[in-house]
Amino acid sequence: MPKSRRKSVPASQWTQFHHLAGVFKDAASLAREFEYWNAAGVLIVHSAIAFTDALTVKIGGVKSRSDDHYQTGQLVQEVFALDADGKRALRHFFAVIEEKTLVSYSGKIYRRSDITSLWKHLERYQKWVESVLKA
Repeated sequence: MPKSRRKSVPASQWTQFHHLAGVFKDAASLAREFEYWNAAGVLIVHSAIAFTDALTVKIGGVKSRSDDHYQTGQLVQEVFALDADGKRALRHFFAVIEEKTLVSYSGKIYRRSDITSLWKHLERYQKWVESVLKA
């Protein structure tokens, strides 16, 4: 498997990405409240990506520079030794990323049930990321 495209980022900047992840998640929560389902989906996707950037910046001093966000998840595997919990968490990240194109560009109208599922994936992924960041 070829190495993912990455760029070096000072590890101290992880907090900026973590902050942005929270901002995107908070905005997704507001969009859910107002039943703007597609907007919520887009913001959930960006929150998951920013949580991942926080993780790879803190652990490896790198972040993905690819437009292919699957490579962002691959970068996690390259900079972090994943145990069973980490592998399970990364599956939640990939489940969110699988929806990126659909929610953003396909014209599909998302519904509450779609976003409820995405939200659960984000929350489960975030819980693991937070545990790693605190360690």
